[in-house]
Amino acid sequence: MADFTIGQMQEMQRALQEKYQHKWGEPIGPEIGKNKLLWMIGEISEVADIIKKNGAEAAVTNENLRKALVEEMADVLMYYNDVMLCYGITSEELQQAYTEKFERNMNRW
Repeated sequence: MADFTIGQMQEMQRALQEKYQHKWGEPIGPEIGKNKLLWMIGEISEVADIIKKNGAEAAVTNENLRKALVEEMADVLMYYNDVMLCYGITSEELQQAYTEKFERNMNRW
């Protein structure tokens, strides 16, 4: 199975936003980015709750908990990609910044 790329996620998220823009009432743009960040933080809290309430080992080994954990991580990534779309951040820009940050961290200590 091939890796799932940020570019693929962005395309899927863009399609989702376009399909439901009339229902959600928040067009993708910089002003909405802060709302998407707050929703993403909520989803991150749901990931943490699964681990906190059930333990890290159970979250990894229990089939139902693992499924819930992965689903909540997908929610986090959906909002993450919404934020990128709101601010016009491309997968290429993210790759460059990530790579530069990685190299700085690899040489930090």
